[in-house]
Amino acid sequence: MDSSLDALQQRIGHRFADPALMELALTHRSYGADHNERLEFLGDAVLSLVVSSLLYDRLGDSDEGDLTRVRAHLVREDSLYRAALQLGLPESLRLGEGEARGGGALRSSILADALEALIGATFLDGGLTAARTLVHSLFGEVIETTEVASWAKDAKTELQEWLQARRIPVPSYRIIATRGQAHAQTFEVECAVPALSLQETGEGKSRRAAEQEAARRMLDALRDSDEPGSPLRS
Repeated sequence: MDSSLDALQQRIGHRFADPALMELALTHRSYGADHNERLEFLGDAVLSLVVSSLLYDRLGDSDEGDLTRVRAHLVREDSLYRAALQLGLPESLRLGEGEARGGGALRSSILADALEALIGATFLDGGLTAARTLVHSLFGEVIETTEVASWAKDAKTELQEWLQARRIPVPSYRIIATRGQAHAQTFEVECAVPALSLQETGEGKSRRAAEQEAARRMLDALRDSDEPGSPLRS
C-alpha cells in the first residue's frame, strides 16, 4: 500500500480490512469511471447521523431548530474542507492529470467530497462504531465546546449560505403589501428562490423584520425538503 495511505489510516484511527474501499474513497471522477461519488453519498448520510447523535447528547436543552442550525454549520463544505486538510487528504487524492495540474488537490469541493466518501468507506469497512470514531476525532472537540448562541445568525444570512453551499442563486425579496398608518405599518414581504420555484412570505413592523420572517420560513421549507435523495441536496 502507498505510504501516504498507510499514514492516513493511522491519522483516522482505522485500518481498512478492504484497502480498495479507502482508495476508492480518495478517487475523484476525473481519475476514471470508478470514482468516489457513491461513497460520498453514503458518507454524507453517516456524517449527518453521527453529528446529530453527538449534538443530541451534548446540547440536551436545545430544540430541533438549534440542533439543525449547529449541524448545518458543522457539515457544510468549509468545515469539511478544513477537516480534510487537517487529515492531510490532498497528498492521498487520486486525480486526473488535468485536475491535478489545475490545483484540484486543494479545491474545497473536491476535498469536502473526498472526506465524506472516506467516512462512507470507513462505515462500510468497520461499521458505525469506526465511522463514529472518525467523525468524533474530526468534530468532537468543536461539539464539546460549542454553545448554540455562538452559531446564531440571522435568517437572511443563513438562507443565503444554505443556497450558496448548493450553488443555487441567492433569493430575492419584495414588498407585496403594507397595512396600517404610516407610524404603525405592517409590511408583508415575499422571499423567492426562482431557481427552485419557491416563494414564502413574512410579516413584520419593518421591512427588515418582514424579510427576516420570510427568510426563516423559506429556510424551514428547504430544510424539510433536504432529505436523502431529494433534488435539493448538494
